[in-house]
Amino acid sequence: IEQPTFPKITEMCVKMIRRVNDEEGIKKLVNETFQKLWFTPTPHHDKEAMTRKILNITDVVAACRDTGYDWFEQLLQNLLKSEEDASYKPVKKACTQLVDNLVEHILKYEESLSDSDNKGVNSGRLVACITTLFLFSKIRPQLMVKHAMTMQPYLTTKCSTQNDFMVICNVAKILELVVPLMEHPSETFLATIEEDLMKLIIKYGMTVVQHCVSCLGAVVNKVTQNYKFVWACFNRYYGALSKLKSQHQEDPNSTILTANKPALLRSLFTVGALCRHFDFDQEDFKGNSKVNIKDKVLELLMYFTKHSDEEVQTKAIIGLGFAFIQHPSLMFEQEVKTLYNNILSDKNCSVNLKIQVLKNLQTYLQEEDTRMQQADRDWKKVAKQEDLKEMGDISSGMSSSIMQLYLKQVLEAFFHTQSSVRHFALNVIALTLNQGLIHPVQCVPYLIAMGTDPEPSMRNKADQQLVEIDKKYAGFIHMKAVAGMKMSYQVQQAINTCPKDPVRGFRHDESSSALCSHLYSMIRGNRQHRRAFLISLLNLFDDTAKTEVNMLLYIADNLACFPYQTQEEPLFIMHHIDITLSVSGSNLLQSFKESMVKDKKKERKPSSDEETESDSNSGSESESEEEASKPRRLRKRVDSDSDSDEENDINAVMKCLPENSAPLIEFANVSQGILLLLMLKQHLKNLCGFSDSKIQKYSPSESAKVYDKAINRKTGVHFHPKQTLDFLRSDMANSKITEEVKRSIVKQYLDFKLLMEHLDPDEEEEDGEVSASTNARNKAITSLLGGGSPKNNAAETEDDESDGEDRGGGTSGVRRR
Repeated sequence: IEQPTFPKITEMCVKMIRRVNDEEGIKKLVNETFQKLWFTPTPHHDKEAMTRKILNITDVVAACRDTGYDWFEQLLQNLLKSEEDASYKPVKKACTQLVDNLVEHILKYEESLSDSDNKGVNSGRLVACITTLFLFSKIRPQLMVKHAMTMQPYLTTKCSTQNDFMVICNVAKILELVVPLMEHPSETFLATIEEDLMKLIIKYGMTVVQHCVSCLGAVVNKVTQNYKFVWACFNRYYGALSKLKSQHQEDPNSTILTANKPALLRSLFTVGALCRHFDFDQEDFKGNSKVNIKDKVLELLMYFTKHSDEEVQTKAIIGLGFAFIQHPSLMFEQEVKTLYNNILSDKNCSVNLKIQVLKNLQTYLQEEDTRMQQADRDWKKVAKQEDLKEMGDISSGMSSSIMQLYLKQVLEAFFHTQSSVRHFALNVIALTLNQGLIHPVQCVPYLIAMGTDPEPSMRNKADQQLVEIDKKYAGFIHMKAVAGMKMSYQVQQAINTCPKDPVRGFRHDESSSALCSHLYSMIRGNRQHRRAFLISLLNLFDDTAKTEVNMLLYIADNLACFPYQTQEEPLFIMHHIDITLSVSGSNLLQSFKESMVKDKKKERKPSSDEETESDSNSGSESESEEEASKPRRLRKRVDSDSDSDEENDINAVMKCLPENSAPLIEFANVSQGILLLLMLKQHLKNLCGFSDSKIQKYSPSESAKVYDKAINRKTGVHFHPKQTLDFLRSDMANSKITEEVKRSIVKQYLDFKLLMEHLDPDEEEEDGEVSASTNARNKAITSLLGGGSPKNNAAETEDDESDGEDRGGGTSGVRRR
């Protein structure tokens, strides 16, 4: 306002205006700023200010050409709404001024162009002006009524560049909104519009055809009732399609068909577009003929969906989508259900066809939404005399049943490798939820999964939907959280471009935040929900849960990177890791012992149950994993505490191994869960700087206030479970087990054994002293985690701890009860 010539004004406006849907405070600021800047009436004599304003608005509109204009509509609606009941309406007055001056500007501009030679150069400005007029018409079509006659000649623009097409489409959209509002328009004006539109429909491509048919629909249905004109056009294309169909049935490989392909594509599209805007089964069109036009059209279009050429299939599906908007009941036809569901669920089906089916559903829902809003507005006008019950139930019932039919396949499209397929699937689900057509609980896990998508726009959209659901139905998110985490792992697997690399659970950017951090931040506010969620995740690491190793890695990544805020959160996790370790660890050792051969004579085979389980496991877990278990140094360890020296000696154990290596693989497999938990605990301890005694003293039953302090996070602490990563990358389950691998697994077994013996801290341990047991425990952990643990774990110790304690990071025992 102060410096109207500043060069960066457009950029500033674009950035501000995009915040029009932010939280209330920002929204209010944006509205006020633009009211001052654009929507305050300008004095009539100040032509310069008016021109500046117009150039500024059109520059901003032009700059937003690729990102969409929702913000402009939102802004205009907000401002006009705010003064609806006021007697003085400055915004309305300013809008009238702007529209009048924009039209004047366009006319002057055209004159200046006809005088000069550089005709193509500035047409970008013309497009921006006409687009801006369309945006005004969309919100307040009355503003444009007096200018409709001025706009009509632009339908005859000669089309050579992209900009010319934009002009035609926008003019068609303006006339579609404005002509029905004109009082007694002249016959010649209407006839000219109809003819211009028809020429464009016959001559130009898809976008132009779509907008012109739409405009023709408004003019003919609401104003001229010139049905014969449209019926002739429909018959022209419908006849061409029937002829092409019979030719194709006679000889699918005929050369005539190849030559006629462009005509076929145009006919499929145009017949569909005409059916979208006109109901040809009315007597006005077909007279008293008994033929059912919509079924005939369905049959024709369905025939071409089975064509061998993908382009023809796509156009036929587009045509079907148009026809379904006029007659949604056709979507219940068995052949349509089969077509849609096969395209969506077939893995090998072309991406273009999948996207087109999703687009069809999206367009149908958007049209339904517009129809409902219009019905709502009309209802408000006559509300006082009418009976409420009959209002709008039929159409919403129809769209709800349609979405129930296709919902599962649309949700499954979230697991597609192509982001464009996921994008349209998410749009369809968002529209379905916004219109309340289905119960949201079935979508929650899928939305959680989409919240991990690499593209920020999709993540935000999915997260936004979850927030909305959470507002309306408290507890739904928590109820489906674990299912959502598992599903997000499937989405990540689908997106993972390099199958050899294990799927990770955090973002590979400077924030390295957990992929499911939004989910956690939604749950963490409720202590009970948070704890239940964390325990269910930790239970997946239990040896009985049989979770695949890569999924455990994914969940451990998330647990390592969740946005914890108070000390209670990581301490609670560490406490439960200890409990899981003591139970799973002993089971693991026990089953390994049982599989060993005693005294080299009596062979104690594992119970048949266990063996089949390990066999099936080693077979099915393609990602099974040995390397993880390789420690850096192989060394014998004999420890006097153990049952027998022989059993603790690597060579002795090697001699006792059974011929069948399945129990070995089973051990290596199940041990990954325990290793990850050890690493996770180690990581949280380093990240938050907790001492062993602090972890040991923690009790989940203490009052919440004790551990409500904020976490003091260390920087540069990264979660890198090297062994599990090696394990997954080497895919050992499917390769031969060598002596070296056997030795490393035995070594791992002995380290585990030692760890389990020293898991519980000694009762008599005095503060400040580190017992032999703690040292042994830390040695075992250091060895298990593959040598020294990460360097960045200088924990802020509360007790005086030895270097060994710090480096190995003890596993504090389970509290003895």
